[in-house]
Amino acid sequence: MLIGARPGQGKTLLALELAVEAMKAGSPGAFFTLEYTEIDILDRLRAIGVKPSEFDNLFEFDCSDAINADYIIQRLASATRGTVVVIDYLQLLDQNRSNPPLAVQVAALKSFARDRGLMIVFISQVDRAYDPSKKRFPDREDIRLPNPLDLRLFDRMCFLNNGSVNVHATTGEV
Repeated sequence: MLIGARPGQGKTLLALELAVEAMKAGSPGAFFTLEYTEIDILDRLRAIGVKPSEFDNLFEFDCSDAINADYIIQRLASATRGTVVVIDYLQLLDQNRSNPPLAVQVAALKSFARDRGLMIVFISQVDRAYDPSKKRFPDREDIRLPNPLDLRLFDRMCFLNNGSVNVHATTGEV
């Protein structure tokens, strides 16, 4: 799943809420970020009314500078079916030029998730050109992509704007 919106629209909180719902059902949650610190994420959990200590054994947080698809797959090698994995954010996977292209990384993560029964949620930036006065929600055309990526790799897309959510399935398999 891809969650896209402009800054301050609740992308991270929504992604964390998905992980929390999984953890409430007994499945693990994992959060990989090149953007936030552990303290930031703990504060965000508290902001949605969650006591982080409730999920000590179910929640994994990783803010390593080495985050890319291979790193995430290695870290999740023993993840159990039903684990919800949040990657914050999509565009940062493509930031380090020594990493494989973004399309290769997303395809690898999708394949891994399917094989293992994991749900991966990518948080994504939306281009600054998105104008909410012209379109109620951003859409696939508004995803900020520094390099090519076939967005059909995502099974679902969720766009946020001004407290509202728009979720839809993508069209087709890659």
